[in-house]
Parts: sequence; structure tokens; C-alpha cells
Amino acid sequence: MANSENIIELKHISRTFDDGFAAVSDFNLEVKRGEFVTFLGPSGCGKTTTLRMIAGFDMPTEGDILLNGKDISKLPPNERPINTVFQRYALFPHMNIFDNIAFGLRQKKTPKDEIRKKVKKVLELVDLEGFEKRSVSTLSGGQQQRVAIARALVNEPEILLLDEPLGALDLKMRKEMQLELKAMHDELGITFIYVTHDQEEALTMSDKIVVMSEGKIQQIGTPEDIYNEPQNAFVADFIGESNIFNGIMTGKMQARFAGGHFTCVDDVAEGTQITAVVRPEDIEIVAPSEGQIRGKVISVIFKGIHYEITVASGRYEVVIQSTKSAKVGDLVGMKVEPDGIHIMIAEDHTNVFEVDMNKNHRLEFNGKRLHNTSLTQIIPGSRRNENGELVDGHGEVIDPEKIHVTAAIEPQDIRMTDDIDDENVLVEGTISNLIYKGDHYSYVLNTDLGQDFIVDDEYLWNMDDRVGLILPVEKMRFSVKK
Repeated sequence: MANSENIIELKHISRTFDDGFAAVSDFNLEVKRGEFVTFLGPSGCGKTTTLRMIAGFDMPTEGDILLNGKDISKLPPNERPINTVFQRYALFPHMNIFDNIAFGLRQKKTPKDEIRKKVKKVLELVDLEGFEKRSVSTLSGGQQQRVAIARALVNEPEILLLDEPLGALDLKMRKEMQLELKAMHDELGITFIYVTHDQEEALTMSDKIVVMSEGKIQQIGTPEDIYNEPQNAFVADFIGESNIFNGIMTGKMQARFAGGHFTCVDDVAEGTQITAVVRPEDIEIVAPSEGQIRGKVISVIFKGIHYEITVASGRYEVVIQSTKSAKVGDLVGMKVEPDGIHIMIAEDHTNVFEVDMNKNHRLEFNGKRLHNTSLTQIIPGSRRNENGELVDGHGEVIDPEKIHVTAAIEPQDIRMTDDIDDENVLVEGTISNLIYKGDHYSYVLNTDLGQDFIVDDEYLWNMDDRVGLILPVEKMRFSVKK
């Protein structure tokens, strides 16, 4: 039975394109009536595809979209009580403002008196009364955006979808429009679903934020939840500035990371591998003897309302935001209160991938031989006969097609190289995400095989760099299923 509070529900929605690319995977969301919900994530994360499926411009490959409890997955856009505002406003240049706004109502054969009343009402709402006869070409970007919003609102949709609507505006105008949109939402009481890659925009406007990466939901929560209680390193890194460190719990509410011991408020079992997140504004610069860790200031940048100070502490770099300045070369202590530390149980980033056994009973990956692997050690009870074939304990030749071999390798054991032709390169990939973890970068690489690899490297590579991956066989762990 549908929840009457929910205006729209997305259940196990997926969208896979003809080339096999999964833009959205198993997306589940409930949107309450009157909520301001924002899809937030980097370019290519699937947020616009999801919005298009709600609007009806794109159909899900799997799953259901329920509006007021009824499945609308197959309904065309004009049969859904939903209007969309795009980044490119798509206004009609040959029409004045009144005619642009009235266009949808005229298509529905709405009486002229009613059209006049409705257009007048939305023009007041978007602060453009008296502009009815102006040509849209004479308007500023912000005014054109208001006309696009008015054109959508005049149809009195149950849901208003906004796809990066402020992206074409300058920073000052964007900030003004954020506040205006929020005020419009509060006044109208209709449901807004908003798409942006701008974290500040999402935090400023939303009741609920859906953080997305590579077609999947990473976290759903209020702006406060998302900022203060990130569920994984991606969310912590993407929302605002963060110091992210690998560490371990050393006792009850005691953690070790970044070379120091800290008291925290998260009660995680002793010995658990963790990821610790500390926001730059939660670190206090103190005398070296008073800090939990200490280090040397290597950079000071004035950012207007605060200084951004980078401190090298052993092999770690720590970023601090403070209203007090420091000098490059200063030796300082760094202090963090327990509630300034957010502890997450470390994700298992072991790379697991399938390898092939060729007809000569040798292991291959991506068509390349994995040298120095012994299948007799990997497959219990097996041996090679006088012909060099692999046989089981009964002397029967093992059929390569009936053996399933997987390999596992840790992120820190993989090397990246820009020399794609290196004979040791087993697979090529493109960097799709990176997170700095204090003393190294954690990279996500999309390979040509459709297999993602996580790689730890102390050096900074750029997003979208094309690299070769060297996976040492001696660092791989193999397992076999028949």
C-alpha cells in the first residue's frame, strides 16, 4: 500500500543504455508531498537521467515510478502532472514574456480570462509584474530564468523538476536565485526535485539531499546529516572540505589516525579499521606541546572569512580553516575535540576480478598471461601429467571451461603508469574519482573491461587521465570455484 505522505516513489529504478552503460542502478527513493529534494553529485553520476525518468522523457530499464501510489513508468510526459525547468531555458525568442508563460495554458485550451489571471499571479511570484510585453531577448539571465520558472509554475504542476537551473548564471545572481527559489517553494508548497553538482547550493536549499556517484545512491539525508554524518569517504570528500584518514580503533571511543591518538564520540569496537573524517574548521591550532599531533605550516591562503592553513605532520597533510593566521615554517600543535571527529568503519576496497584459464591450463587476464602462477597450488589436489596437462586427483584432465578462478589484490599493491605500452600493464583505465586521504590518494579507475579498480597512490593524477595498471602476480590471491 502506498504511503499517502509520499507524492512520488522510485522503486529499484535502473537505466541501462544500448551500449551496456548503466547510467542509474537500483535507485530507491521516497519523496514526501511538498518536499524540496536535491540530487547532488559530479557530472555523469546519473542525476539528470533520474530526473528525466521522473519527467517521462526517458523510460527506466527496470523498476517502477509511483505517483500518488499509481505506476506512471510508461506514461508520456504530457500525461504527468510534472513540469521541468532546464539549464537552457528554451524560451521562445519570437514571443513576449506573457505569451511564453501562457503557451502551455493555450495548448490546453484554457479560457482567456483564466490565462490572464494565472499569468499575472505567477509574474508577481517571480517578481516580474509589468514585464508582460517585454521581449525575452531584452532580459538578463536571471530574468530569463524567472520566466522559465513562471512558465512551468503556471501549469500548477504537482511536482516541479529543476535540472541545473542556475548553472548559466554568475555567482552573485546564482546566490540570489537560490534564496528566491527557496522562498517560492515555501510559498507554493509544491514538491521541488532539483539537480545540481554544487554542494553549497544543495546545502542551502534542500529539505533532503540524495548524494549520487556512478549511477548509485551514496547517501540520503538532511543537509545537516550529509555534512556532519557522511556515510562513506566519497560523501565526506564531495560535501565541503574534509581531512580523511585511514586509522584504527585503539580502545573505547579511542582512535589512532594521522600519527596521533584521539578521543571520539563514536563507539566502534577496538581493533576495527576505520576512516576518520575531520572538517578543517574543527581543528584548532595550539602550541606544539598542547596538540594531539604537531607539524610544520607549509601553506597559508587567505580566503576572505578565514585562512586555509596546510600543515605537514610526518607523512600526512592536514588542512585547517581558522580566523587566525599562521606563518609558513611555524611549528604548531593541532587539537580536535571528540565531537569534531566522525568515525566510519573502513570500506573493503580489495579489488576482486575474474581471470581466465586458457586451453593450455595457464591463467590469463585481459588476454595476457599471468606468469609465475601455479594452478597446482591454486586448485587443491591437482597436478600436471606427463603431457603438461592439469589433472585432478583421479588423473582426469580438468576442463578449463568448468573452472572459475578469481583473483584479489589490494589497492596499495597496484601501480599506475602513463606508459600504456609497458609490457607489465595488464589493463588500461580512466580515472573517474579521487579522494585525498592525508598521506595518499585513493583513485577509482574505469577500465575497458567494465571492471572498476581502486588504486592507492601517493602521487596526484588528474581526473580523466588515461593510465595503465600494473598488477603484480605475486601480490594476487587466487580462489577457485568449480
